[in-house]
Amino acid sequence: MAHIMYSGGENEGSDNEASFVYPETMLDRIKRNDPGTTTLSWGFFLRNMNMSDDGWEELGRDVSNNTHLKNVYLNEGALNDQTISFFCRGLTRSSSIEDVHLYENRLSTVGVRSMVPFLQNANNLHELLLCDNDIKSEGFNAVFRALRDSPIKALNCDNCGIEAIEIDSDYSPKHLTTLRLNQNRINADGCRQISKLLQGGDSTLKRLYLRSNKIDDDGVAILVDALQNNASLQILDLMSNEGIFAEGRKLCLKLVNDISSIKATLQSNRTLRELNVKDQNDQNVMQIQQHINKAAHINAENENDAEAAGKEKVIQTQLNSTRRAELAELQGVNRSFYSEINPLHLPEVLALAGRSHGQGELYVALKSSIAGVISTVNRKQWLQQQKAHHNAIIAEHRTKVESIEAELAAIEAPDGPNAVDIGSDSRSSKRRRKWWWGLWGGA
Repeated sequence: MAHIMYSGGENEGSDNEASFVYPETMLDRIKRNDPGTTTLSWGFFLRNMNMSDDGWEELGRDVSNNTHLKNVYLNEGALNDQTISFFCRGLTRSSSIEDVHLYENRLSTVGVRSMVPFLQNANNLHELLLCDNDIKSEGFNAVFRALRDSPIKALNCDNCGIEAIEIDSDYSPKHLTTLRLNQNRINADGCRQISKLLQGGDSTLKRLYLRSNKIDDDGVAILVDALQNNASLQILDLMSNEGIFAEGRKLCLKLVNDISSIKATLQSNRTLRELNVKDQNDQNVMQIQQHINKAAHINAENENDAEAAGKEKVIQTQLNSTRRAELAELQGVNRSFYSEINPLHLPEVLALAGRSHGQGELYVALKSSIAGVISTVNRKQWLQQQKAHHNAIIAEHRTKVESIEAELAAIEAPDGPNAVDIGSDSRSSKRRRKWWWGLWGGA
């Protein structure tokens, strides 16, 4: 037999016997849709009572018709595959239930499949806890598909024997923000399915818990790739996955702060506020986790301004020689930060380094970039000389052009030096002919 607890009192949600209602009164209040009864819980008086299959079905119908119940807490042996099947024969819908907790009931795939009609018609359900059952992959997949059109926000399937996950983007909960899959047997193939929830601009998932699974470096690579352009996930827990080694941890670090270039740092993930991968006391592992934590903290401080988060990472790591050296070694990067910067921008960058990290860091920055500073000065002088030289050439050619234009104008004028006088040429010709014939006596 289940048990109803009152809402609004001091003892709501506790195991204090004074907060419980006798079974005889309980059924009546459920049937009467008592506004003061909002939580159905497996309680003190009911642990030793045997409820018949018909009784479970009747209770399910009463709960289904109730419009005030918000929480159903039937945990720790309250149900099994048989009793939940009868309970869900009656409980096929609800307009009021928000939270359903069914942990530690040894439910199998058969048990959770009987819940499908209720899950498809619980139009106010926000949280479902199925942890510490044995629903396996088939049970999880059935539940996940059933929640396609549900308003559910949190799904907890920790320690449920899940391995082979099948996620269809068209049959996934549209409002899911928290997914807990700790202590299962999820591997790289499972990560590939989960990554579907992280892709696309409509991703809603904010918290993903995958602690103590069978995830290796390949699985990490799949998740990291999906998170490159993700703008929703804030927490990713990968602790205690024994298959994650140096390469996987490095990928996690590069995800939140890629030190390989200024552009890479600016474009590193700016949404994750927690990324947990450390599960060893190894110094290198701890160092990676510390740098991950710092980058995630910057994301958290700039949660509403992704661009500001990227700039702050550049200032805190790229402009800090000690931190950059550590990150470069951890990520296998050998390039100099100052080699990327246009020499014309070096004065501004050096000033920023000095303001952010003090004179000591400014000295290091100057030492690292002095060749660029000198080349900036030399190039400026050379450019000025080149400008003067070409201006002189332009002036000389302009003078020549003006001279040519003047000569062309004179040629084209009516009284110019090349104008032809036909009458004058005719008289001169006559005189030449007269002189010529005079020489021969023929004039």
